[in-house]
Amino acid sequence: MSDSKPLHDSNWPQHDWPVLEPGWVWLCGAGPGDPGLLTLHALNALRQADVVIYDALVQETILNWAPQADHIYAGKRGGKPSAKQRDISLRLVDLAKEGKRVLRLKGGDPFVFGRGGEEGQTLVQHGIPIRIIPGISAGIGGLAYAGIPVTHRDVNQSVTFVTGHDQSGNATDSLDWQAISNGSQVIVIYMGMKHIAHITAQLLEAGRPASEPVAIVTNATTPHQQVLETTLDTCVRDIEKSGIEPPAIICVGRATSMRQVLDWQGQLKGERPRNLDPLGRGRPAESV
Repeated sequence: MSDSKPLHDSNWPQHDWPVLEPGWVWLCGAGPGDPGLLTLHALNALRQADVVIYDALVQETILNWAPQADHIYAGKRGGKPSAKQRDISLRLVDLAKEGKRVLRLKGGDPFVFGRGGEEGQTLVQHGIPIRIIPGISAGIGGLAYAGIPVTHRDVNQSVTFVTGHDQSGNATDSLDWQAISNGSQVIVIYMGMKHIAHITAQLLEAGRPASEPVAIVTNATTPHQQVLETTLDTCVRDIEKSGIEPPAIICVGRATSMRQVLDWQGQLKGERPRNLDPLGRGRPAESV
């Protein structure tokens, strides 16, 4: 069993930090990649766990904060051999029944296209107590690192998050792309690279303009992050030409144009903003 202690026994500010008890499973979001985007509750969990079962999108440097724990990889990658979801869920059950302090660490947020709901349901059905620790979803945090706000009052009053494939890995024909196109100014697509041609065709058919800005952010918030700025009409060709690969977040909508002024990582490299008013509103800078 782990000899490490929760954060309230360290030099951290005093707080009622929860204790990961033997036989419990904590379903925890690790954020989109950058270890600095972990929550304090996630760090607290890492400090106490006997076993960390982690996904493919979890940066392995994060596991360094749990040196006392066994690290078990349970990643799933499209087109590659991976554990079945039910086997992963039952492994969590077995470890908890052995009296382990189990941390299930998932990229982003466990409840945003992360199958955390399925795993939690299985655990509860087997009498295993759980705790949910939310994380920063890549569809928000990853785009923010690229300088793209998912909401902006000059552009959108709604944002829709969708997955690019169904349970079997096929294109999401069950989605009503016409309704999504009509109802949301900004669309954020998870796991959409494999079916990007189908998705863009559906959005164009639904009436989205061919010139609409699109951004693809790969390996978001990590040192390997890449951002491709394109349009709905040309993104398939541009993706093929660029050679970028998943994992990726795709953002469709005028909000992506804000990267021209909000590319803060480029500014860290000494780059100047490309356009101080990318939406063309002519709004003067607000006084401080």
